[in-house]
Amino acid sequence: MTEQSKRIILAMIVACQLMMVLDASVLVTAIPEIGRTLHLSTAALTWVQNAYILTFGGFLLLGARAGDVLGRRRTFSAGIALFSLASMLAGLAPSASFLLAGRALQGLAAAMATPSALALLSVSFSEPRERSKAIAVYSAVSGAGGSVGLIIGGLLTDVISWRAGMFLNVPIGVALLLIVPRYMKETEMKAGRLDIMGAMTSVIGMTALAFGFVQAASVGWDAPEVWGSLVLGGVSLAAFVWIEARAIEPITPLRLFANRTRSGAYLGRLLLLCGNYPIFFFVPQFLQNVLHFSSLEAGLSIMPFTAVQFGFMYVMPSLVARFGNTRVLIAGLVIAIAGTSWLSRISADSSYFPHLLFPLIVMGCGAGMIFQPFTTLGLSGVEAKDAGAASGLVNVAHQTGASLGLAVLIAVFEAVDRPAVPSGSSFAHAISVSIACSAVFLTASLLTVLFMLLPAGRKRRTAAVETRKAS
Repeated sequence: MTEQSKRIILAMIVACQLMMVLDASVLVTAIPEIGRTLHLSTAALTWVQNAYILTFGGFLLLGARAGDVLGRRRTFSAGIALFSLASMLAGLAPSASFLLAGRALQGLAAAMATPSALALLSVSFSEPRERSKAIAVYSAVSGAGGSVGLIIGGLLTDVISWRAGMFLNVPIGVALLLIVPRYMKETEMKAGRLDIMGAMTSVIGMTALAFGFVQAASVGWDAPEVWGSLVLGGVSLAAFVWIEARAIEPITPLRLFANRTRSGAYLGRLLLLCGNYPIFFFVPQFLQNVLHFSSLEAGLSIMPFTAVQFGFMYVMPSLVARFGNTRVLIAGLVIAIAGTSWLSRISADSSYFPHLLFPLIVMGCGAGMIFQPFTTLGLSGVEAKDAGAASGLVNVAHQTGASLGLAVLIAVFEAVDRPAVPSGSSFAHAISVSIACSAVFLTASLLTVLFMLLPAGRKRRTAAVETRKAS
């Protein structure tokens, strides 16, 4: 394969990742406008994000397995085609129901394309040095793409419409579909089964739980549909565990949870996202509905967080080398908790500077120190045959935490006593309480690290010392 062909393949994989990252962030600053256009309440607006997150996280492991069985290039192309179609449908959506269906279809498509893109990157760049460079480019685009999406989404919403953010994916997808057959070779297909029942029960379970919490925010905890959804969610997740324990080729091998470090990393990451992700649902609404920022101004206002987080990518290798993953992780969580608690003090009298800017910078420092250690610890001690599943579980914990946390905190938001006619003051108070609860989730993540990961790390260091003494 020539160097030019490799550059084109890397460009295609990066373009695919950019589509997925942009899709996750481009609507963040457009949420208030979507609510006004489609007449959605704050609680209902959570499904604009959750419909995408739940299907993406729920089908991610199945998508990775489909690439093994059906061929990576074939699965990659199918995911891109479906994602482009779903983006067009979401952009054209005449009602909330059509928009949510389009977002769910986008999540399914992303679950097909993303794992295959990473696998194709590994196959195309087999030499360690060139693979390292390719992964660095891929990671940089993943980090910067979220920030770019905030600005593009705000600009398009202000100048054209929130719908333009959805149409943005279509020309990229069409270009990829035209180029992929020319430069990408199909990978070898492997015999195997697709654990469709495992994927379906996990998606149904998480969706039912999220629906139950969101409905509780709208109609109260004593409503039959609330308890019915929560029971369905619990039963479906129990069925998922039962299926995975007996499946010949499960999408989630339960043996991965036997390692204390990995289990702690998965749980800690899930709790982290429960607290971290909803902040970026609430903050743009505070900026636009209370401080009366435009969509573009709201996107630019969140940039300090993402810029600082991205900047930490350059110092993390030296920090981890000196202090170790667990200690850096603990420090990052403490900083994130401090920044989130500070942000929770906002009110209708707050201004962007200094009441939001400084907490966002502190939170960005914390976030920049958290995700890499959680990822590394989530993959620790994994056998080669389980590497794909373990990597997928890291992403599943990420997506599941985001959707579940958003559902829980929107229930908190709606439960805060507010007047029949909402005011800027009451809206700000409800957001303040919700962000305070985000800090509670982050604290739970810290406790998980302290009780599960810290002892495991000490045990590994003790064993290493004893091994050196014995030799």
